[in-house]
Amino acid sequence: MIHYFAPAVYLLCFLAASLCAIMLGRSFRRSRNGLLFWSTLCFSMLALNNLVLVLDLVVFPRLDLAVLRGLVSLAAVLTLLFGFIWNGEGD
Repeated sequence: MIHYFAPAVYLLCFLAASLCAIMLGRSFRRSRNGLLFWSTLCFSMLALNNLVLVLDLVVFPRLDLAVLRGLVSLAAVLTLLFGFIWNGEGD
């Protein structure tokens, strides 16, 4: 029974990450804070990662997109890490 809820959870995670990226982007446009920029990029990539997860497990279940998902999530984390380092150098 839990298996039937999985696609809904995947889509909700995609929507949540997308909403976070949108709100962070709007805040960045108002304040021009560098950390908000890097956070926006990170959450955009996390939303993309969740979209690839939906494609991988729901739309194309016979295709294995695990490597692509791993690369996108790695890029998201590295982007945020770079943003932390870049903004921390000026302090």
